[in-house]
Amino acid sequence: MSFDARTPETLAIHAGDLEPRTEGAPVVPAVVQSATYHGGGPSDTGPVQYARYGTNPNQLRVGRKVAALEGAEDGLALASGMAAISLSLLALTRNGDHLVSSAHLYGATRTFMEQELARRGVEVTFVDPDHPREWRKALRPTTRGLYMELPTNPTLRLFDLRPVGLLARERGIPLVVDATFGTPVNFQPLRFGADVVIHSATKYLGGHSDLIGGVVCGPEALVAEVRGLLHLYGPSLDPHAAWLLDRGIRTLAVRMARHNENATALAEWFGSREEVEQVIHPSRADHPDHALSKELLKGPGGMLGVILKGGAAAADGFVQALRVAALAPSLGGVETLVSLPRLTSHRSMTLAQREAMGVPDGFVRISVGIEGLEDLKEDFSQALRSIPGSG
Repeated sequence: MSFDARTPETLAIHAGDLEPRTEGAPVVPAVVQSATYHGGGPSDTGPVQYARYGTNPNQLRVGRKVAALEGAEDGLALASGMAAISLSLLALTRNGDHLVSSAHLYGATRTFMEQELARRGVEVTFVDPDHPREWRKALRPTTRGLYMELPTNPTLRLFDLRPVGLLARERGIPLVVDATFGTPVNFQPLRFGADVVIHSATKYLGGHSDLIGGVVCGPEALVAEVRGLLHLYGPSLDPHAAWLLDRGIRTLAVRMARHNENATALAEWFGSREEVEQVIHPSRADHPDHALSKELLKGPGGMLGVILKGGAAAADGFVQALRVAALAPSLGGVETLVSLPRLTSHRSMTLAQREAMGVPDGFVRISVGIEGLEDLKEDFSQALRSIPGSG
């Protein structure tokens, strides 16, 4: 950009644009649907341009845009959120190295750490992030990174990353934060001591449930290492998906305002229903991290957890009766989506393990969309009435 924009509303629209505003130039960037580019001759001095290397203009543009939103030196868009997570962790570690991670993680992230990193000779120690001293106690001379997910999926816990960031700086170890649920509009981990931020762009960044993508943002040198692994593993973002992601981000700020508003209102509404045992949302005073959320978050977010009385039977009856909200395993779209963690993100865990994490059988995760609030209330109301034994 030719000016110094600071607000997320402006950055979401204009950051990453490099084309001059000459007469006749398109306002909307074009999709560059090319796998390869001219070059590679004896007189060419630049790097080889090839889509698998992440050099497609659409992919480059959206990576720069998310980096600008996060306040990071550099950003790289990839083919999925798990690609961003896995390549970032592989860039940090080698055989014999060690990671310290929060125990509150998305299921696939934990599986990657326990199985794939272990297969490569990397050991991971999981700690309770509620106790900052646990991070220091878990450190080893071979520790190469610290990892957190904030807010957590699906329990929406927030843990103070500031002391962890100070520890990371003290030891010269990068702190990596998956901030998918927060988005750069509600939460910017780099402001609180993180070094690397990861997003599943499939969710709120894209915002329309029509693409798969991921982004890693951080220091230029570390993003370069991730880019090097992209060359080898190949999860380059398709040009059209990158274009869709860029288009989605343009409305991120206004969408998040509505997500925040709807979820906050529904959290209060669910709290008044007798069918509901517990409502989980950072806006509520009974949320364990309510005070911390006001320090870290600019908005409470569009994710909502509801634990229904009656366990699995109640949760199943509720989701099957929905007419506006849809039962689907993803989140962050303009439409309201609900899922049952016991059958999706946490299906590999036992009931005892899930209950220890705060995910009993009656847990329903709700990704609140931007529909009319009264329509959502009516839909949820009739679904609650349909629960067997609801009276």
